[in-house]
Amino acid sequence: MFLGLGLLLLLLWLGGFFVFHVSAFFIHILLILAVVSIIFHFMRGTASVV
Repeated sequence: MFLGLGLLLLLLWLGGFFVFHVSAFFIHILLILAVVSIIFHFMRGTASVV
């Protein structure tokens, strides 16, 4: 789940950077959230099914 969220935020960051020219602050917030989501994904390891 965190990996998917991280990839989605990374794609939004790239889209904002290259296509929409959103303000620099918002673009960097998206990038930070994407990196944090990916880090949480790898720290959690494999998800256990309950």
